[in-house]
Amino acid sequence: MKLLKNNQFKPGQGLSENFVTQLSKTKKEQDWMRKQRQKAYDIFLKKSLPKWGPSLENLNFDRITYYIKATDKPVGSWNDLPKDIKDTYDKIGVPEAEKNFLAGVSAQYESEVVYESIKKELDKKGVIFCDMDTALKKHPDLVKKYFGKLVPAADNKFAALNTAVWSGGSFVYIPKGVKLKLPLQAYFRINAERFGQFERTLIIAEEDSEVHYIEGCTAPIYTTASLHAAVVEVFVHKNARVRYTTVQNWSKNIFNLVTKRAQVEENALMEWIDCNLGSAVTMKYPSVYLTGKKARGEMLSIAFASNSQHIDSGAKMIHFAPQTSSRIISKSISKDGGRTSYRGLVQIMPKAKKSATYVSCDALLIDEKSRSDTYPTMNIKTSDTKVQHEATVEKIGEEKIFYLSSRGIDKNSAEGLMVNGFIEPIIKEIPLEYSIELNRLINLEMSGSVG
Repeated sequence: MKLLKNNQFKPGQGLSENFVTQLSKTKKEQDWMRKQRQKAYDIFLKKSLPKWGPSLENLNFDRITYYIKATDKPVGSWNDLPKDIKDTYDKIGVPEAEKNFLAGVSAQYESEVVYESIKKELDKKGVIFCDMDTALKKHPDLVKKYFGKLVPAADNKFAALNTAVWSGGSFVYIPKGVKLKLPLQAYFRINAERFGQFERTLIIAEEDSEVHYIEGCTAPIYTTASLHAAVVEVFVHKNARVRYTTVQNWSKNIFNLVTKRAQVEENALMEWIDCNLGSAVTMKYPSVYLTGKKARGEMLSIAFASNSQHIDSGAKMIHFAPQTSSRIISKSISKDGGRTSYRGLVQIMPKAKKSATYVSCDALLIDEKSRSDTYPTMNIKTSDTKVQHEATVEKIGEEKIFYLSSRGIDKNSAEGLMVNGFIEPIIKEIPLEYSIELNRLINLEMSGSVG
């Protein structure tokens, strides 16, 4: 690692055992985390790339920079940020979102969280909302108890990579009985070319608590491929509720390869709302492990792929306990030769009697060049259960376009209206401020103005 101006650290490209050790040393981490990183690096070298799903042949691990420190330390005041970083977040509305809507906000620029603000009411309630590096320093026992328990390094190659080189991300702890009425928010932005971002997010909702966490992701456009390989672990204890909303708008040079998993205990609820636009390739399948009686899991997802994009997304619902229930609603749109894939797994174990699952996969093709695939897997190991699955693929009909055109609406606007109607069941689940933004992004995609 070398020291740049303003005390910024920026190592060269490529990954090595020495880099992993130096990263942990630079962060002044405890031995247990350093050992976790080193073990994960060994696993990463041994694991192969997935042989299914989108092609990853253009992903070159040796040409990626694995850590960039944009500032010396997180700051508590928006005006204390460096001007270029502040300008970046001003453009995507972080200050306005915080003032008007959010209970807390955390923004990550490259590898480190650079801006943190949390309202005093959260501190009074015992809520912890900070970046993962801070959590590791201030709450090491809590982090150690949960870190890697749901997504171990050996789970897959990118989980191993994240565990080895993770930096930043969010840590959320909601004490027993605390119900937050306003959501917590984090932004993640990649600003460097050929850069890898590996944030680690850990959310713990204790018994009878409630939280809504929203992450927004964005990156500028470069011609060379960058990598985003995050890991998210969510623990939803008895009678708790967690909603995790992602509004993703990566540029089309990003490989977005993410592992997200939640464990849900008795009578608790986990909700994933996943909106995927942008990226060259996305592989993301948020999972819910229903381990307690009457636990519930929901997944609402939108995928939009245009020219040269392959969005491979879906969900996994694993029922371990009786009277558990799950619901997956997937909406995908393909345009200008783009490709979307739904890849899902529902598994109901022998002890999960009187459980129920519902899966609905709907795909909309804008033109003849585009493609949509569905790969549903149902693994039902008990007869005492209720299983529903339905899937549809449709094209935008010329009759509908003609009808709207006859009312003075041009073709692009007509197609936009039909797409917005198609995704409306999921849009209505997103807070107003973000549903408006998502609609705007989709309308830009439809008009060819994004990318």
